[in-house]
Amino acid sequence: MSKMVLDLERIVFIGRTFEEYMAMFSLSLEEIEGKKILDCPAGACSFTAIGGEKGLDVTACDIAYYHSGEALANKGKKDLEHATERVVKAKEQYVFDYFKDVSDLAQHRAGALTDCAADMQKNPERYIPVTLPVLPFKNEQFDLILSAHFLFTYGYRLDKTFHLDVMEELLRVAKEEIRIFPLVDLTGNRYEHLDEIAKMLRDQGLEVEEIRVPYEFQRNANTMMKIRKGTN
Repeated sequence: MSKMVLDLERIVFIGRTFEEYMAMFSLSLEEIEGKKILDCPAGACSFTAIGGEKGLDVTACDIAYYHSGEALANKGKKDLEHATERVVKAKEQYVFDYFKDVSDLAQHRAGALTDCAADMQKNPERYIPVTLPVLPFKNEQFDLILSAHFLFTYGYRLDKTFHLDVMEELLRVAKEEIRIFPLVDLTGNRYEHLDEIAKMLRDQGLEVEEIRVPYEFQRNANTMMKIRKGTN
């Protein structure tokens, strides 16, 4: 195992459901059927598991996957308890439209963890351990890359250079399109370098759009960045 791999206690292993992904990234089954999709970083999300059941070609990657599925499942249960407690203490920072209440939120998160952990055991080849900003994939290996709650979310902890390095790597392995959600940090403020990064991408000849999506849980987290490379 690489020395760069984080200790398990420093990894937060929480995930969103397949349905949340479809809403967060404003996706339809029709537009993603037949495409090679990468979820990066995927955490305990069930998009790969449920997507596989629906016949989708999805690969998940995350630094957490250097650890065993059993260890991650146990860690995820503890993380879910802590995350739920934080939401209860700061409910004003969240919008309870998609979820009915905190109990409903916890049920969705637990379901995502259960589905992810089960699929990791059944289909381990779908879950690739990575240490960003480096990805072990070929150029243009994936038609579509989805990246949730990592870039921009941790703008206070991951500097602009790291963001640019990750985006360069995502662009390398993407054939057609990248979607990133959300565009705000953990305080709900728009990522400070977002407009500058969008301009840099456009200057490279890429199509960049900021799109409102039919999903909001963290307050103000209701838009995604859509980057299109175009087809050759």
